[in-house]
Amino acid sequence: MKKYCCCAGKEDADIVVIGSGVGGLCCGSMLARYGEDVLVLESHDNPGGAAHSFEIKGYHFDSGPSLFSGLSSRGPQANPLAQVFDALGEAVDCVQYDSWMVHIPEGQFLSRIGPTEFYKDLQHVAGSNAVADWRKLQEAVLPLSAAAMALPPAAIRTDWGALVTVLARYGPQLLKTFVQMGPHGAMRASKLLGPFSELVDSLGIQNSFVRNWIDLLSFLLSGLKADGTLAAEIVYMFGEWYKPGCVLEYPCGGTGAIVDALVRGLKKHGGRLALNTHVDSIVVEEGRAVGVKLRDGRFVQARKAVVSNASTWDTVSLLPPDAVPKELQTRAKDTPQCDSFMHLHLGIDAKDLPSDLEIHHIVVNDWSQGVDAPQNVVLISVPSVLDPSLAPAGKHVLHAYTPGSEPYSLWKDLDRQSAAYRQLKAERSEVLWRAVEKALGPGFSREKCEVKLVGTPLTHERFLRRNRGTYGPAIRAGKGLFPMPSTPVDGLFCCGDSVFPGIGIPAVAASGLVTANSLASVSQHSKFLDAIGV
Repeated sequence: MKKYCCCAGKEDADIVVIGSGVGGLCCGSMLARYGEDVLVLESHDNPGGAAHSFEIKGYHFDSGPSLFSGLSSRGPQANPLAQVFDALGEAVDCVQYDSWMVHIPEGQFLSRIGPTEFYKDLQHVAGSNAVADWRKLQEAVLPLSAAAMALPPAAIRTDWGALVTVLARYGPQLLKTFVQMGPHGAMRASKLLGPFSELVDSLGIQNSFVRNWIDLLSFLLSGLKADGTLAAEIVYMFGEWYKPGCVLEYPCGGTGAIVDALVRGLKKHGGRLALNTHVDSIVVEEGRAVGVKLRDGRFVQARKAVVSNASTWDTVSLLPPDAVPKELQTRAKDTPQCDSFMHLHLGIDAKDLPSDLEIHHIVVNDWSQGVDAPQNVVLISVPSVLDPSLAPAGKHVLHAYTPGSEPYSLWKDLDRQSAAYRQLKAERSEVLWRAVEKALGPGFSREKCEVKLVGTPLTHERFLRRNRGTYGPAIRAGKGLFPMPSTPVDGLFCCGDSVFPGIGIPAVAASGLVTANSLASVSQHSKFLDAIGV
């Protein structure tokens, strides 16, 4: 794992970025590539935000996401994060794989991506009716992925320049795509901006297992079930997971390798990163964001703009109360939140574990509760299965978590040093331990774990500076839209999962791109699109 020095250097910049999550690093590194003097300020001693890695006793842990695809993709339909890497001249070595283990009330099976393999799984677990419904869904959705991918997020900006980078550049191809889809396809494409459940309903999909599976995929992607997840997000995912030749990828070195590549790109193009540098407030003068005040009292001037990679709620809390426009106050007050997480990080001996252990396991305890019910779904990642360098020889590193379903209300009044807090940690982490025991089998022993770390919503809130430890905004498709990066405060922009296009690594990378593009000239933006072949 890389060590970074805290070296802000001169205390001013063209653009100051608050937070070094993937969105903030994508934005900052792209702005540096565009020629801006950029300073990224991070409160933590490691960059990466929710995607940062950490090391204990030789075990290298991912703090957050571990399921990736498209990191090596290139071109117009590439993962937005891959497009940032391409622009920066950086790359991440990856190990490819094509399956994960699923533990559900009906039994367990190895779920494989690709256009046909999942049919075999469905037949075994749920029968021919499920296969028929899934085929109907796939035949309708895969053609729509061309429409969902026809406009690269890399082309989007929030000013008049979009007429050049979006309409002039991609308008004809978008029109051609819709014409080729025919009337029925175009009608379905009109549902891309609504909840995915509406598209599923229109196809007459009724099999309960297929509906549950769709809800699970939606929840893992956005923190909401299919009736709240934007159809375009799921359609894009289908294009990544269920087309011929598709693969999943795990970055060698863990998510820290992704962060390392973005930091290298930032510095290569003249940008700066300052760690252990806590932003206390955004300074506003005469209605314009002009810099930030640090916890130690220093003022860092932003000559052109301040970009906040913090959540909507945390960004508003950084502004002086008398400088918060009503629109931002309303946004922070009215935007619903996803719940938080329980985490379990383990360093374990591999000796008595299965030799064919899968990297990922999904455990669903009870479909009838709903996949978003607290303690009902557990995700487990054992990345050392694919990258042994993440753990000492003969060992494995493991991360289990409940994905955005742990209520903050259970924890909000607890003192982290109290016996009540320790007791609740033990109680609420039990579902994680049981899931790990189910996934790893009888060879696993809690007592033999060399590293045991339990994280709670308060951990999430403290280390990631996330309001109430939230996963992110619970903006339901069809009921609201993620805002664009510009704000009512002149000179203040946002990136990350509180703005378009939303939650998830590809989405926050895209948000960083959109924000950087909006601060660059149309000429610079167009040259960037030419350079990456989109």
